[in-house]
Amino acid sequence: MSDFKLLVFDWDGTLMDSEGRIVACIEAAIGDLGLPARELEEMRNIIGLGLREAIDTLYPGASETVHRQMVERYRHHYLGSGGIPTPMFDGAAETLHGLAERGYFLAVATGKGRVGLDRAMESSGVAQYFHATRCADETFSKPHPQMLLEVMDAVGAEPAETLMIGDTEYDMQMAVNAGTAALAVSYGVHAPERLMCQNPLGCIHDITEIIDWLDGLARNA
Repeated sequence: MSDFKLLVFDWDGTLMDSEGRIVACIEAAIGDLGLPARELEEMRNIIGLGLREAIDTLYPGASETVHRQMVERYRHHYLGSGGIPTPMFDGAAETLHGLAERGYFLAVATGKGRVGLDRAMESSGVAQYFHATRCADETFSKPHPQMLLEVMDAVGAEPAETLMIGDTEYDMQMAVNAGTAALAVSYGVHAPERLMCQNPLGCIHDITEIIDWLDGLARNA
Protein backbone atom coordinates (compact mmCIF):
# COMPACT_ATOMS: atom_id res chain seq x y z
CA MET A 1 0.00 0.00 0.00
CA SER A 2 1.24 3.51 -0.83
CA ASP A 3 1.76 6.30 1.71
CA PHE A 4 -1.56 7.84 0.68
CA LYS A 5 -4.39 7.46 3.18
CA LEU A 6 -7.18 9.21 1.26
CA LEU A 7 -8.02 8.88 -2.44
CA VAL A 8 -10.41 11.57 -3.70
CA PHE A 9 -12.14 10.95 -7.02
CA ASP A 10 -13.79 13.35 -9.38
CA TRP A 11 -17.04 11.79 -10.63
CA ASP A 12 -17.98 12.84 -14.18
CA GLY A 13 -15.34 11.74 -16.67
CA THR A 14 -13.32 9.89 -14.02
CA LEU A 15 -15.66 7.26 -12.60
CA MET A 16 -18.76 7.79 -14.74
CA ASP A 17 -18.98 8.19 -18.50
CA SER A 18 -21.42 11.09 -18.45
CA GLU A 19 -19.90 13.58 -20.90
CA GLY A 20 -22.46 12.93 -23.65
CA ARG A 21 -25.43 13.45 -21.36
CA ILE A 22 -23.98 16.59 -19.75
CA VAL A 23 -23.29 18.21 -23.12
CA ALA A 24 -26.73 17.25 -24.46
CA CYS A 25 -28.44 18.73 -21.39
CA ILE A 26 -26.43 21.96 -21.56
CA GLU A 27 -27.33 22.27 -25.24
CA ALA A 28 -31.00 21.59 -24.50
CA ALA A 29 -31.06 24.22 -21.72
CA ILE A 30 -29.47 26.78 -24.04
CA GLY A 31 -32.12 25.99 -26.65
CA ASP A 32 -34.95 26.27 -24.12
CA LEU A 33 -33.84 29.80 -23.22
CA GLY A 34 -33.04 30.89 -26.75
CA LEU A 35 -29.47 31.81 -25.80
CA PRO A 36 -26.70 32.06 -28.39
CA ALA A 37 -25.41 28.60 -29.28
CA ARG A 38 -22.03 27.43 -28.03
CA GLU A 39 -19.55 25.12 -29.76
CA LEU A 40 -19.13 21.53 -28.61
CA GLU A 41 -15.65 22.16 -27.22
CA GLU A 42 -16.91 25.16 -25.24
CA MET A 43 -19.55 22.98 -23.60
CA ARG A 44 -17.14 20.09 -22.97
CA ASN A 45 -14.65 22.47 -21.40
CA ILE A 46 -16.94 23.47 -18.53
CA ILE A 47 -17.55 19.89 -17.36
CA GLY A 48 -16.21 19.66 -13.82
CA LEU A 49 -17.19 23.16 -12.77
CA GLY A 50 -20.20 23.99 -10.63
CA LEU A 51 -23.24 25.14 -12.62
CA ARG A 52 -22.80 28.82 -11.71
CA GLU A 53 -19.16 28.80 -12.78
CA ALA A 54 -20.03 26.85 -15.92
CA ILE A 55 -22.69 29.38 -16.91
CA ASP A 56 -20.33 32.28 -16.19
CA THR A 57 -17.77 30.66 -18.50
CA LEU A 58 -20.25 30.09 -21.32
CA TYR A 59 -22.04 33.44 -20.88
CA PRO A 60 -19.83 36.00 -19.10
CA GLY A 61 -21.91 38.63 -17.35
CA ALA A 62 -25.11 36.58 -17.45
CA SER A 63 -27.89 37.95 -15.24
CA GLU A 64 -29.20 36.22 -12.15
CA THR A 65 -32.35 35.42 -14.11
CA VAL A 66 -30.35 33.61 -16.79
CA HIS A 67 -28.40 31.75 -14.11
CA ARG A 68 -31.56 30.63 -12.39
CA GLN A 69 -33.26 29.58 -15.61
CA MET A 70 -30.20 27.72 -16.93
CA VAL A 71 -29.80 25.79 -13.70
CA GLU A 72 -33.49 24.88 -13.68
CA ARG A 73 -33.55 23.76 -17.33
CA TYR A 74 -30.27 21.85 -17.09
CA ARG A 75 -31.45 19.94 -14.03
CA HIS A 76 -34.83 19.32 -15.67
CA HIS A 77 -33.13 17.63 -18.60
CA TYR A 78 -30.40 15.82 -16.67
CA LEU A 79 -32.54 14.47 -13.86
CA GLY A 80 -35.50 13.70 -16.10
CA SER A 81 -36.22 10.17 -17.22
CA GLY A 82 -34.56 8.77 -20.32
CA GLY A 83 -31.76 10.52 -22.14
CA ILE A 84 -28.23 9.39 -22.88
CA PRO A 85 -27.06 6.61 -20.51
CA THR A 86 -24.32 7.40 -17.98
CA PRO A 87 -22.58 4.11 -17.14
CA MET A 88 -19.64 3.74 -14.83
CA PHE A 89 -16.42 3.26 -16.77
CA ASP A 90 -15.55 -0.40 -17.26
CA GLY A 91 -13.82 -1.73 -14.17
CA ALA A 92 -14.56 1.33 -12.00
CA ALA A 93 -16.72 -0.48 -9.45
CA GLU A 94 -14.24 -3.35 -9.20
CA THR A 95 -11.38 -0.89 -8.76
CA LEU A 96 -13.18 0.91 -5.94
CA HIS A 97 -13.81 -2.42 -4.26
CA GLY A 98 -10.13 -3.33 -4.54
CA LEU A 99 -9.00 0.00 -3.13
CA ALA A 100 -11.40 -0.29 -0.21
CA GLU A 101 -10.09 -3.77 0.55
CA ARG A 102 -6.56 -2.35 0.67
CA GLY A 103 -7.64 0.04 3.42
CA TYR A 104 -7.75 3.35 1.59
CA PHE A 105 -10.26 5.99 2.58
CA LEU A 106 -12.23 6.92 -0.56
CA ALA A 107 -14.07 10.17 -1.27
CA VAL A 108 -15.68 12.15 -4.08
CA ALA A 109 -15.21 15.84 -4.92
CA THR A 110 -17.42 16.77 -7.85
CA GLY A 111 -18.92 19.60 -9.82
CA LYS A 112 -22.25 17.76 -9.71
CA GLY A 113 -25.05 18.88 -7.43
CA ARG A 114 -25.98 16.80 -4.40
CA VAL A 115 -29.19 15.41 -5.90
CA GLY A 116 -27.39 14.35 -9.05
CA LEU A 117 -24.48 12.72 -7.22
CA ASP A 118 -26.71 10.83 -4.78
CA ARG A 119 -28.79 9.52 -7.66
CA ALA A 120 -25.70 8.49 -9.64
CA MET A 121 -24.10 6.75 -6.65
CA GLU A 122 -27.28 4.87 -5.86
CA SER A 123 -27.84 3.74 -9.44
CA SER A 124 -24.23 2.62 -9.87
CA GLY A 125 -24.16 0.67 -6.59
CA VAL A 126 -20.86 2.12 -5.31
CA ALA A 127 -22.04 4.43 -2.52
CA GLN A 128 -20.82 2.06 0.19
CA TYR A 129 -17.18 2.58 -0.78
CA PHE A 130 -17.06 6.31 -0.02
CA HIS A 131 -16.34 7.83 3.38
CA ALA A 132 -17.05 11.44 2.33
CA THR A 133 -18.47 13.34 -0.64
CA ARG A 134 -18.67 17.03 -1.53
CA CYS A 135 -20.61 18.70 -4.33
CA ALA A 136 -20.35 22.08 -6.00
CA ASP A 137 -23.71 23.24 -4.62
CA GLU A 138 -22.49 22.66 -1.05
CA THR A 139 -19.23 24.60 -1.13
CA PHE A 140 -16.92 26.42 -3.55
CA SER A 141 -16.53 25.04 -7.07
CA LYS A 142 -13.25 23.69 -8.37
CA PRO A 143 -10.51 24.81 -8.67
CA HIS A 144 -11.05 26.44 -5.26
CA PRO A 145 -9.54 24.07 -2.65
CA GLN A 146 -12.42 24.17 -0.15
CA MET A 147 -14.15 21.05 -1.46
CA LEU A 148 -10.97 19.01 -1.09
CA LEU A 149 -10.12 20.54 2.28
CA GLU A 150 -13.56 19.61 3.62
CA VAL A 151 -13.20 16.01 2.43
CA MET A 152 -9.79 15.73 4.11
CA ASP A 153 -11.20 17.15 7.33
CA ALA A 154 -14.10 14.68 7.23
CA VAL A 155 -11.79 11.65 7.28
CA GLY A 156 -8.88 13.16 9.24
CA ALA A 157 -6.32 13.14 6.43
CA GLU A 158 -3.49 15.60 5.88
CA PRO A 159 -2.62 17.04 2.45
CA ALA A 160 0.52 14.87 2.27
CA GLU A 161 -1.70 11.78 2.75
CA THR A 162 -4.20 12.74 0.05
CA LEU A 163 -4.34 12.01 -3.68
CA MET A 164 -6.81 13.79 -5.99
CA ILE A 165 -7.77 11.79 -9.09
CA GLY A 166 -9.49 13.50 -12.00
CA ASP A 167 -9.85 14.13 -15.71
CA THR A 168 -9.88 17.93 -15.83
CA GLU A 169 -7.51 20.81 -15.33
CA TYR A 170 -9.86 21.98 -12.57
CA ASP A 171 -9.16 18.80 -10.57
CA MET A 172 -5.42 19.23 -10.96
CA GLN A 173 -5.58 22.92 -10.01
CA MET A 174 -7.72 22.16 -6.96
CA ALA A 175 -5.08 19.68 -5.77
CA VAL A 176 -2.36 22.30 -6.22
CA ASN A 177 -4.43 24.85 -4.31
CA ALA A 178 -5.10 22.40 -1.47
CA GLY A 179 -1.49 21.23 -1.25
CA THR A 180 -2.23 17.61 -2.19
CA ALA A 181 -0.81 15.31 -4.84
CA ALA A 182 -2.81 14.58 -7.98
CA LEU A 183 -3.19 11.79 -10.51
CA ALA A 184 -4.59 12.59 -13.96
CA VAL A 185 -6.72 10.29 -16.09
CA SER A 186 -6.47 10.66 -19.86
CA TYR A 187 -9.83 9.21 -20.95
CA GLY A 188 -12.05 12.10 -19.77
CA VAL A 189 -12.69 15.66 -20.89
CA HIS A 190 -9.32 17.43 -20.95
CA ALA A 191 -6.35 16.36 -23.03
CA PRO A 192 -3.39 14.78 -21.17
CA GLU A 193 -1.03 17.61 -22.14
CA ARG A 194 -3.39 20.10 -20.52
CA LEU A 195 -3.54 18.02 -17.35
CA MET A 196 0.22 17.53 -17.17
CA CYS A 197 0.76 21.30 -17.13
CA GLN A 198 -0.38 21.13 -13.48
CA ASN A 199 2.38 18.63 -12.61
CA PRO A 200 0.37 15.65 -11.33
CA LEU A 201 2.37 12.64 -10.16
CA GLY A 202 1.29 10.71 -13.23
CA CYS A 203 -1.41 10.01 -15.79
CA ILE A 204 -3.28 6.74 -16.23
CA HIS A 205 -5.27 5.72 -19.29
CA ASP A 206 -7.81 3.39 -17.69
CA ILE A 207 -9.37 3.52 -14.23
CA THR A 208 -8.31 -0.08 -13.62
CA GLU A 209 -4.64 0.97 -13.74
CA ILE A 210 -4.79 2.84 -10.46
CA ILE A 211 -4.12 -0.11 -8.14
CA ASP A 212 -0.97 -1.10 -10.01
CA TRP A 213 0.07 2.56 -10.13
CA LEU A 214 -0.30 2.92 -6.37
CA ASP A 215 1.48 -0.39 -5.77
CA GLY A 216 4.32 0.88 -7.95
CA LEU A 217 4.65 3.98 -5.77
CA ALA A 218 4.93 1.77 -2.70
CA ARG A 219 7.60 -0.44 -4.30
CA ASN A 220 9.66 2.57 -5.37
CA ALA A 221 9.35 4.45 -2.08
